[in-house]
Amino acid sequence: MRRVLLAVHTGRADIVALARSAATRLGGAGFVVRVLDDEAEDLAIPGAEVCTFGPQATEGTEIVLVFGGDGTFLRAAELARSTDAAITGVNLGRVGFLAETEPEAVEEMLTAVERCQYEVEERLTLEATVFDDEGRAVGGTWALNEVSVEKVERARVLDVVLEVDGHPLTSFGCDGVLCATPTGSTAYAFSAGGPVVWPDVEALLLVPANAHALFSRPLVTSPASVLTVARAAGRARARVSADGRRLVEV
Repeated sequence: MRRVLLAVHTGRADIVALARSAATRLGGAGFVVRVLDDEAEDLAIPGAEVCTFGPQATEGTEIVLVFGGDGTFLRAAELARSTDAAITGVNLGRVGFLAETEPEAVEEMLTAVERCQYEVEERLTLEATVFDDEGRAVGGTWALNEVSVEKVERARVLDVVLEVDGHPLTSFGCDGVLCATPTGSTAYAFSAGGPVVWPDVEALLLVPANAHALFSRPLVTSPASVLTVARAAGRARARVSADGRRLVEV
């Protein structure tokens, strides 16, 4: 039995209507349609399986279909990451860098899903570990786009020391530092002045955000590199954010 999970921005009636139409077509093609419990009432899709938000939602699922913007896509990526489920999106947001399909091409995309006429591209992700001032691990997270280390107080400068594979690189005051994937190179890192990197390029990006320094350029490294952003001595507090969703204050 083929299963598909719908991840939907339910705050817009046009998106809900499009997702319902897709569910009806896929159900008629023999798919079991799954929806998330916090979206089920708004979607009201007859016969749909209702799943709680978590890895179990994509167990046994062939593909996750996202109807919304990049925020909805990143939320769905949390579900698909730990399974073999593929994920694709219909761009219904303002930017839509992560989505593959425009609204006018939904029927063509559904035909490809029904016929298994699609290819799955693997994307690089980041693993991050947060240490306290004593060197103890206090948290960990992952990201599809970027992990950012940012100052908490607007009026203070965050002083950081950057290292690559244990080798000191530079230090400066800034608003923050972004560690990004090629997928994330068109997101926050792009706004901070980083380069656009093609998604299938194997690389990592280290991008300062508003650095108070003459020489603080973005850096492209090996995907195997360990990037370290250490808070230098000072009073500024910092927080670590993964894809703008998961936060750890340090």
